[in-house]
Amino acid sequence: MTATLTVRDETTSSLDEDREFLLDLPSGRVTVEELIRARVLREVEDHNASSSDHFRGLVQPSGTERTLNGFKVREGRKIDPEEQCGKAVEAFGRNGFILLVDDRQAEELDEEIEVRPETTVTFLKLVPLVGG
Repeated sequence: MTATLTVRDETTSSLDEDREFLLDLPSGRVTVEELIRARVLREVEDHNASSSDHFRGLVQPSGTERTLNGFKVREGRKIDPEEQCGKAVEAFGRNGFILLVDDRQAEELDEEIEVRPETTVTFLKLVPLVGG
């Protein structure tokens, strides 16, 4: 049984634009790690299929430069989905972002999430304070 959930991207910085999208999952029960991987695979697939020179994703790909529009990617370069998944899982482990499931923080990669039609997941990217 497939499941669809609402994903929100938010940051602790008011300078970054929040966004929201739907994510299809192969099952109504997923672990936090499976959810992170599904989200990252989707955004890499979308980017690699587009002609955009900017990648807007959860974590910065290798060899890119941070810009106001995301991460600047060399023209014609494809992003490696497995590398991005590894970076995202690592970022979760070191609190590079917080994962909220219906406003409750998920803390472990093996924690299971039951996806219901009203389930909303927020990826809250933590932005360091300037000078702090």
